Amino acid sequence: MKRSPFTRRKFLNRLSLGASAPILTPLLDRVVLGAEGKTAPTRFLFVVEGNSVPPLQVCPEGIPFVEREKRNGFVEHSLDGTTLPTALKPVEEFRDQLTIVQGLSGRMCSGGHSSDHGALGAYHANQGRNIQAPTVDAVLGQAHSGIFENVVLGISSDGNKVVDFNCSASARGRSIATICHPDVAYTRLFGSVAEGEARASFKARRNLLDYMSNDIKRARKELGSVEKEKMDLYLTSFETLDRTSKRLIEERDALKKVVPDLTDKYSSKVETDRLDAHFELATASLIGGLTNVATISSGVGFPNFAVTFSGLGITENKHRIGHALYLEDDRQGWEWSEQIRAYHFELIARTMKRLRSMPEGNGTMLDNTVVVYLSDGAETHHSRCFEWPYVVLGTGNGRIKPGGRYLQYGDYGADGHRTINAMHNTLLHAGGIARDDFGHLDPNLDESMHRGPLSEMIS
Repeated sequence: MKRSPFTRRKFLNRLSLGASAPILTPLLDRVVLGAEGKTAPTRFLFVVEGNSVPPLQVCPEGIPFVEREKRNGFVEHSLDGTTLPTALKPVEEFRDQLTIVQGLSGRMCSGGHSSDHGALGAYHANQGRNIQAPTVDAVLGQAHSGIFENVVLGISSDGNKVVDFNCSASARGRSIATICHPDVAYTRLFGSVAEGEARASFKARRNLLDYMSNDIKRARKELGSVEKEKMDLYLTSFETLDRTSKRLIEERDALKKVVPDLTDKYSSKVETDRLDAHFELATASLIGGLTNVATISSGVGFPNFAVTFSGLGITENKHRIGHALYLEDDRQGWEWSEQIRAYHFELIARTMKRLRSMPEGNGTMLDNTVVVYLSDGAETHHSRCFEWPYVVLGTGNGRIKPGGRYLQYGDYGADGHRTINAMHNTLLHAGGIARDDFGHLDPNLDESMHRGPLSEMIS
């Protein structure tokens, strides 16, 4: 006898789930997804660290480091037989999914201490005062939206700052708020299933949104056309938050399965604790289906990068460490910089292990995830954006070529040179968005250096 085609819908209908449906359906859906030859949307975790990534810090031992000006064309090295640098040692077990990319330029951005939104937008954002277009994380989130289009979390040098606008943008002129307090983010994301103050705060915010939304509607009737347009921006924001709150309540049973424990680190003033908590929240958001795109902003933007990682025993802030990187006879700043970067990759590795433990289709959630690490400040503390190192982990269900590779592109303007636009095009293609023109052009380079995905990375 021929068996009828197996589909998720038939399977789940046949189960006739009762009260357990909100909890079991999302998990079962992931497990049986591959049975009908379908895959989940590619998920993305962007990790943007402030204050530059010196290219040498992501070059493995065993691969000759070539200064940018001496690179005559594209070169690819295998990571086999190499020793990962200090900063990348925490992701050693994911070596086969690791791609290190050197030599991309981003001169269309501002450079200096930070390119803020420009790092993910490939344009000159003028310290956030001139948001030209949506950033790549937002474009991906809008294409494959969960309850939230994307979740943006981060730390700042100002421990009292609750939100910042420093990294991501949903549209021209619209920066996305980076939530800097983990306890606030916890309430925002998981307040519908939390207990105590977090849940009370979530409920109070729902009531406040309802109240304010009605007030704005009443006020709008009394306004002229220009004022109405301005008021509509606020109204749209409130209505979006209100819809999100209602969806969170509908999914609260499922969210209980992934909500992190509200430990002391969520209210800690220590930067390492806060960063740890944000990674935990981002991971839970991806697993719980709250979003398919999360962005971690670690001291991004001026003056947010002046963070002191005291939790690592470091006594200087990253601004001073950035200046110390120029001192050839002082290795302390370099070693602190490596130590801080390694801590970020420890948290990245933890997220990847957690995703690897979650079944999805014929594999795991990690199979459908891409992690992208970069800095907001390209290559140096006072950046000129001639070179912008990237570290990419994961294949996005085969859309990104397998890792274990070190890719080095030609010098600025030379044969084989490419820009960060091409990297972002690559990520968009990996996310199912066939776009070849992301970001602004560097007028001093041939347009072909910006366009299309990186053929060396995209499958």
